[in-house]
Amino acid sequence: MNDLKSGARAAEPAVDLEVARKHGLTEEEYGRILAILGRTPTYTELGVYSVMWSEHCSYKNSIAELKKLPRSGGRLLVDAGAENAGLVDIGGGYAIAFKIESHNHPSAVEPYQGAATGVGGIMRDIFTMGARPIAALNSLRFGSLESPRTKYLLKGIVKGIGDYGNSFGVPTVAGEIYFDKCYNENPLVNAMAVGIVRHDQAASAIAKGEGNIVLIVGSSTGRDGIHGATFASEEISEASEAKRPSVQVGDPFTEKLLLEATLEAIATGVVIGIQDMGAAGISCSTSEMSAKGNSGMTIELSRVPAREKEMTAYELMLSESQERMLLVVKPEHTQIVEKIFQKWDLQCQAIGKVHSDGFLRVTMHGVNVATMPAETLVLGGGAPVYHREFTEPSYLKSTRSYDLKTIKEPNDYTGVLYKLLEAPNICSRRWVTRQYDSMVRTNTVGLDFGDAAVIRLKELQKAIAVKTDCNSRYVYLNPYVGAQIAVAESARNVVCVGAKPLAITNCLNFGNPYKPEIFWQFRESIRGIADACRALETPVTGGNVSFYNENPDGPIYPTPVIGMLGEIENMDHITDAAFKAEGDEIYLLGETKGHIGGSEYLSLIHGLAVGDAPAIDLKAERSVQDTVLRLIHAGLVKSAHDVSDGGLAIALAECCLATVQTGRPLGARIQVKAGIRNDHFLFGEDQSRIVISVAEGNGDQIDRACSQANVPVQRIGTVRGTRLEINEVVNAGVEEMAQRFNESLEKQLI
Repeated sequence: MNDLKSGARAAEPAVDLEVARKHGLTEEEYGRILAILGRTPTYTELGVYSVMWSEHCSYKNSIAELKKLPRSGGRLLVDAGAENAGLVDIGGGYAIAFKIESHNHPSAVEPYQGAATGVGGIMRDIFTMGARPIAALNSLRFGSLESPRTKYLLKGIVKGIGDYGNSFGVPTVAGEIYFDKCYNENPLVNAMAVGIVRHDQAASAIAKGEGNIVLIVGSSTGRDGIHGATFASEEISEASEAKRPSVQVGDPFTEKLLLEATLEAIATGVVIGIQDMGAAGISCSTSEMSAKGNSGMTIELSRVPAREKEMTAYELMLSESQERMLLVVKPEHTQIVEKIFQKWDLQCQAIGKVHSDGFLRVTMHGVNVATMPAETLVLGGGAPVYHREFTEPSYLKSTRSYDLKTIKEPNDYTGVLYKLLEAPNICSRRWVTRQYDSMVRTNTVGLDFGDAAVIRLKELQKAIAVKTDCNSRYVYLNPYVGAQIAVAESARNVVCVGAKPLAITNCLNFGNPYKPEIFWQFRESIRGIADACRALETPVTGGNVSFYNENPDGPIYPTPVIGMLGEIENMDHITDAAFKAEGDEIYLLGETKGHIGGSEYLSLIHGLAVGDAPAIDLKAERSVQDTVLRLIHAGLVKSAHDVSDGGLAIALAECCLATVQTGRPLGARIQVKAGIRNDHFLFGEDQSRIVISVAEGNGDQIDRACSQANVPVQRIGTVRGTRLEINEVVNAGVEEMAQRFNESLEKQLI
C-alpha cells in the first residue's frame, strides 16, 4: 500500500484531519481510512473515499435497516441492489427493469438541470441493464404555492423533466405532485424509469478477467457535478446556492445516441460488464464494478477525454459529468465496441485494465495518485455501517391527542367539494402533464383517468401498469402505517387498471438521520413497507435513500415514495375510472368508518395536520384487491377507481370528471345510509376502498363474489344525469366541477 510515488503528493494539497472534515468525513472515518491504507491518503484518495462513503453512495446510515425489506422472491431475477436496477420476469423470455431515484438537492439550487439530469441518470440505470427504456414517471413535492420561490422551482423542474424526456424520446406516462409548506426550499424530485429486456440480453455491472480492457464511452468529462454525491448528503441551507457547480449539466440528445450505442454493444455479447457514471462518477463505477467482480483495476486518467484544460486527478475522479459509461471487454473485442460507438459519433477510449488483486490503482501521466482496496469503498464492503439512535418524535403526542370531535361541520358540502377539487393536492395536473410527451413510441395506452399508467408490450401482446404513490402526511402522523398505505395504495392503483401487482421500487426521502426522531421515522417506515410488501407479495427490487432533506425551517415530512409494477395478461382487461353509461350501477367495496385524521379535508378546510393515519388491515386490503381483479378479469367491471385523497366524494367526482374527456359528461346519484357525520362520510379517507361501476343487472354477481371473499360491499347508486348528487347534501354539476378542477393549478401558478 506504500507504493505511491512522491510526485503524486507533491502535485496535490496535503491531507490532514481538518481537510478530511471539510470533505464531510468524521474523525472516526478518517482514522478508518488511515488504518485501511496504512498511511496518510493522497488528496485524490481522500476525495474518492469522501464521495464513496457519503450517505448518497454508501447508505451508511440506512443499509442496516434496508436489509429488513423483502429483497428477493416472486418474479425477481436479481436481488435488490445487486444491479443498476431491479429486474422482474414478465414472461416470454422478457424482463422489466425499473428503478426510482432522487435528485432533490440539485433541483433545489438549479431546478432545470437538477431535474433534467435526474431523468437522464435514471434512464442510464435502465439501459446499462441492456433494457430499452419504455416509460418515465416522477414523484414531486413542492412547498406552498403562495410562495414565489415554489412557483419558480415548480416551473423549472417541470420544464427540466419535460425537455429531457421529450428530447430523449421516452414517454413520461405518470406521476404525482403534492404541495405542503414543509417542502419550502427543499423540493423532492424522484424520477422513475421502466425498460424491457430479453433475459439473455441483460447486462451486469461487473469487472472481471485479468487483463481485460476498461473503456470509458460517451461524453467528455468536465468539472460539473464535482462532489455532487457529498452535496446530496448534507442539509439545504443558505450556503447551498454557492454549490451550483455540484449540479450536473445534461444533454438528452447525446444520451439518446449513448442509449442506441450501448444496446448495440451489449447485443454483440462481448460486453463483460457495464455501469453508468452517476453519483461519484469514475470513482463509483471503477470501485463498484471491481468490488462486485472481486477484482481490481488500473486506470490512467490522462486518457480520459476531458472537456476542460488542466483537470486534476481529483477532478477527473469526482466529476459527475453526464452521459458517460464504463465498460469492460476482452482485449480482442475492443475494436468491435470502438466501431459501434464511433458509428454513433461517441467517444470510446481505453483507460485501463482489470486486475485480480482487488486494488483500484489510479495514475495520472504515469504517476500513481491513488491505490485503494476496491472493496473498502463500497456499500456492503468496507464502507462504514451505522446504527443510529432513534426515539419517537415528541410532536406525535399532540397530533394524536387532538380531539377531532371538536371539528365544526360545514354548512355547504357542495362548496367544500368544489374547494377540494380546486386544491393543489387534488386538482388536475394538466398544466404539468401537457408539457410531457406521453405517447412517443406509441406504446402508452391513453387512459385520461386511469389510476395507473398502462404501457403495451408489443413483443408479448400484454401490458404493464406502473404508478408512484405516497401520502406523506400519513407518514408524518404514523410512519409505520403511512408507509404501509403507500405500498397498498400503489398496488390498489395498478389493480384498478386491471393489473396484478408484482414488485416495487422505492425512494425514501427523509431528514437528517443523525437526529433520533428522524431516524425513528425512517425505521418505522421501513418496517411498514416490509410488512405491506410481504402481505401483498410485492418484493422490493431496490431503490434510493435520500437523507438530509431539511431547510432552515425544519425537515420535510417523511416521504417514502413507492413505485409499483403490475402485469396485465389480457389487453381486454384494461380498465379506467370513467363511468360508462346511464343506468350502470355503482358499488363501493371496502368499509367506510369516516376517518378524517390526516385527510386532505382536514388540512384544506380546517388547516390541520392532526390525528392518526387511517388504519389499514393488510389482509383485508389484499382481499379487496384480489376481488376487484377477479371481477375485472370476469368482464363485470366497467370502471374502477380507488378512494384516496379527499375521500368518497372526490373519488365519485373524479369518476364523473373522467367522462368529460369523452365529450359525454355523466353524473351519478348516490344514496347511502351513512350512519356517521356527513363530512366524515364524504371526505374521510378510510383505506382499502374501491368504487366500481357495472352494467345494470350484474349486481348479484358482484355481491356473490364479495361475499365469498368476505369483502364488504354496498350498492351506493347509479350513473345518471350530468350532476353528482350524494345523499341530498351534495349537488354539483359535472361541467362546473370540471372547470374548477382543470383550471385551478394554472391559475395558482400565474
